Amino acid sequence: MKIKRVLYRACTIMLMLASTGMSQSGWVWQNPLPQGNHLSSVSFVDANIGTAVGDAGTILRTTDGGATWTLQQSNTTSWLFGVSFGDANHGVAVGNFSTMLRTTDGGFTWIESLSPTNLLAVCFVDANIGTAVGLGGTIMRTTDGGASWMQQTSPVINPLYSVSFVDANIGTAVGNGGVIIRTTDGGTNWFSQVSGRTSQLSSVAFADANHGTVVGNFGGLLRTTDGGATWTNQTVPVTFFGGSVAYSDANHGTAVGLYGNIIRTSDGGASWVGQTSGTERFLNAVSFSDANHGTAVGNNGAIVRTSDGGVNWNSQYSGPITILHDVAFSGAEIGMAVGDDGLILSTVNGGTTWVQRSSGTSLTLRGIAVSDANHATAVGLGGVILRTSDGGATWSDQSPGPPTAYFNVSFSDADHGTIVGTGGAILRTSDGGANWVQQTSGTTQPLLDVSFSDALTGTAVGGSGVILRTSDGGTNWAQQTSGTSFYLEGVAFSDANTGTAVGSNGTILRTSDGGASWTLQSGGTTTKLLSVAFSDADHGIAAGNDGIIIRTSDGGASWTHQSSGTNSGLLGVSCSDANTGTVVGAEGTILRTYTGGVVALEEHQSVEPPQDFALYQNYPNPFNPVTVISYQLSVVSDVVLTVYDLLGRKVRTLVAERQAAGLQSVLWDGSDQGGRPVSSGLYIYRMQAGPQVQSRKMLLIR
Repeated sequence: MKIKRVLYRACTIMLMLASTGMSQSGWVWQNPLPQGNHLSSVSFVDANIGTAVGDAGTILRTTDGGATWTLQQSNTTSWLFGVSFGDANHGVAVGNFSTMLRTTDGGFTWIESLSPTNLLAVCFVDANIGTAVGLGGTIMRTTDGGASWMQQTSPVINPLYSVSFVDANIGTAVGNGGVIIRTTDGGTNWFSQVSGRTSQLSSVAFADANHGTVVGNFGGLLRTTDGGATWTNQTVPVTFFGGSVAYSDANHGTAVGLYGNIIRTSDGGASWVGQTSGTERFLNAVSFSDANHGTAVGNNGAIVRTSDGGVNWNSQYSGPITILHDVAFSGAEIGMAVGDDGLILSTVNGGTTWVQRSSGTSLTLRGIAVSDANHATAVGLGGVILRTSDGGATWSDQSPGPPTAYFNVSFSDADHGTIVGTGGAILRTSDGGANWVQQTSGTTQPLLDVSFSDALTGTAVGGSGVILRTSDGGTNWAQQTSGTSFYLEGVAFSDANTGTAVGSNGTILRTSDGGASWTLQSGGTTTKLLSVAFSDADHGIAAGNDGIIIRTSDGGASWTHQSSGTNSGLLGVSCSDANTGTVVGAEGTILRTYTGGVVALEEHQSVEPPQDFALYQNYPNPFNPVTVISYQLSVVSDVVLTVYDLLGRKVRTLVAERQAAGLQSVLWDGSDQGGRPVSSGLYIYRMQAGPQVQSRKMLLIR
């Protein structure tokens, strides 16, 4: 078969800043550790040096066998599905939205280039020769370490999920529908093999040119001893849904998969024995550098390591992955977070360490208020109200009954607090919860959050845009006009007059007169915002679905999008001062900033000049047929925003004018310059403001 002479040059989109050049950068993980995103692939070049990749553009690097893992800067939020290193320095990662990243310095810098489609796996046999596979049966080949790629002719159109080469010439790829394809000439020709399966085959590995193993979604293994001329089903000690398989030599191989299952062979795959991984999380990938040293990675940041061929597997991750719904701090150091299954975590050192406390309940806790170092109140579903007066060491049940759902709580001091919940429920205490009195809200809408600036003055928000206000400690609640019917999920007041409410569809409302009037603000997103916190009248943070974090330093006149490093839903936020904040969310996520979420560069780091603008990811993405592209200008600029296809052809110019500083947005309706609808596919939008250029990808699906 002829190789398609289509050369995909590494068309650089942006230079990735080195992780080692970052100091207290942006938002950092506090739980789980080293991070909580799903990990999809791992590649070790020796017993010490390895790289793992996963969701939200996650790249982790270790140089000590996983004793420590360091997050590297990828500057993408794409899910990275595969990674492979030819030596300690040269590696390639591939992923969603046609993302391909390349490094020649061990991940100190990653450079992004375009691939023709989503690539799902990559395999390098040395620093230069590699093969990547992906959607539509795509096969790409490089002989210069990923600087350029040639597309090869594939005999299938099925997605290919894995590829394995034993040398520069002999390789096998597997994919959906039981597909197995083979090459013996470096991909000049690929031919199909018969697997006897119609289900998804997720991973393939060969011990040598003839002996290989395939795992997939069929509860077992496939094995060949003749280079794939025949494949036979194999009996394994557990019902095995892979996962991944890897060989370190002709005899020793390991497969990982569902429920943390690990099986091992020492005879080239003729027989397999079960091993204990110590985790129940799905293990997505495994890599061995020799017969003894191996690492497996999986969901929610799971990393397990062996140095004795799997006789013992040791965890290299820590922290609960239970959903956290809310977080509150008293000062910068004393804080608590609450979540599902009655989970309560506390810290006395700003989250450097979080300690799990015994709550005495398995009910979901939705809200937490921390009055001082000793006093806190947590509320949740089933009408649960818990109180501590010893910093969380013990909790007493203050639930007055009957059972209902309480969504949040606010205390202005150790004694005066208010709880809100379903059906417009409001409870009030003036004695630290010894007694709770039901108040009349005047609404049956669910009340989702409440904020008191002092013992008397408070605001509650909830369903259908409802806003309630009291100036007498809740004796009377008056409904205010919000101007929206969207659910309002969070509210924060920095003083009696100045407050912000957030909610569905990216809604942000602001008042400076105690709610007599509310003004709609633009956060540059339609993603649901679930929580908001302000440290003073000007500095605030809002967080929500899909890992979104936005920040203001001017009272909401402008909001800046920040990189959270996760795509998980962020449900609660707390600000101690203008620079210090904590966000919690799904899968046990706890993120902390010491810089107001701003990435701070060390003085010695040599980088590009500061950008005069920020180009945000379009929303929605994927889209059909309309999407919104937002960007932030720090100065008056001549702006050109253009859409291109993957061949670099101009599709449409959306903006070509001088624009004022601030947040700007433009709509693209999926049509070209002549107004004709364009076809489904991946597009690049490129923005130039003065000498500065940024690009991003977007996916149109009709």
